[in-house]
Amino acid sequence: MTASSHKGRSLILPGLAALVALAILVGLGTWQLQRKAWKEDLIAQIEARAYGEPGAILPEADWAAWRADQDEFRKVRVTGTFLHEFEAPVYGLAPGERQGAPIQGYYLITPLQLATGAFVMINRGFVPTDLRDSTRRPESQPSGEVTVTGLVRAPEARNPFTPNDDPARNQWFARDPQAIAAPHKLERVAPFLIDADANPNPGGWPRGGQTPLTLPNNHLQYALTWFGIALTLIGVFTAFAWRRLKG
Repeated sequence: MTASSHKGRSLILPGLAALVALAILVGLGTWQLQRKAWKEDLIAQIEARAYGEPGAILPEADWAAWRADQDEFRKVRVTGTFLHEFEAPVYGLAPGERQGAPIQGYYLITPLQLATGAFVMINRGFVPTDLRDSTRRPESQPSGEVTVTGLVRAPEARNPFTPNDDPARNQWFARDPQAIAAPHKLERVAPFLIDADANPNPGGWPRGGQTPLTLPNNHLQYALTWFGIALTLIGVFTAFAWRRLKG
């Protein structure tokens, strides 16, 4: 076996390792470009749907075919009667006065019964932890017919770190209309929520208008970072192989 052949064989394992690492880096960069396209589409949806005059919600006959990508963030107006006895406080965070210092509290999800007898869950807004109990904010629950303006939202996605809800104690950790409706035997419940706008509620709480409409879009920067590391890897391995073969 010649010396050059031996040196070439010694590059096989490092070369394979470099190829695997390169594939992973290119894959991560490509994934970030896909995320960039998704984020830009979502931003375009928000800009097209969230502003202007409010429309009607999707008719109940079409709820079974409801899709978030076609309807989420649309500005709507709906009229009905709140069932405050079924108010569900969902744990969450709201932006504080200082950036990076969010406030802990709850988003109040309340069934709104429509004239048809169907229900739409309304995210009426945020209350701090000490106002979770409705008796501490008695003005916050208007009776009779009300009109709500807000944005259509998809049910909040759960992840492996989301705690389990405890309906018996009225403790909730995801804004999920069907899950919140189930313990109360509510039927004909819309598959979406409505995030109420910032129109003030009696007594000042809850505070609506909490839907984030400005989304960060740093995916191109991340993609360039991964592709840059991939190019660096190619350069480093090329230099390594050159030295190994010429040494």
